Amino acid sequence: MRNRTSALAYIVGVVGSLLVVALLVKAMQRYNQPTPVNQARVEERRKALADIHQAEAKGLNEYGWVDQGKGIVSLPIARAKELTLQDYKNPEAARKTMITRADKANFVPPKAPEKPSQYE
Repeated sequence: MRNRTSALAYIVGVVGSLLVVALLVKAMQRYNQPTPVNQARVEERRKALADIHQAEAKGLNEYGWVDQGKGIVSLPIARAKELTLQDYKNPEAARKTMITRADKANFVPPKAPEKPSQYE
């Protein structure tokens, strides 16, 4: 009889614990729901997304300066492909050109000399 009551107590304890956890999960779901998005916010997000897509399309399909001081331009994709294929008809020259362009694009000017102090 004693084994039966302790087994029953064990089962009640496990089921009770699972119910408490289930209630806590439900409460967390209820309190952590994001606020509903109103129509004005939806329109704002759509406009922002459209602006991003427009800027990306402009960057991919139009000419423009990336860094005018270094002479780096942005080309439309089709034109860049044409130039790359044209350059790689002579792979050795294309490789040298690519290395020169990369060095020019990533050039960091040397640090200006420090002004000597008047006590040296």
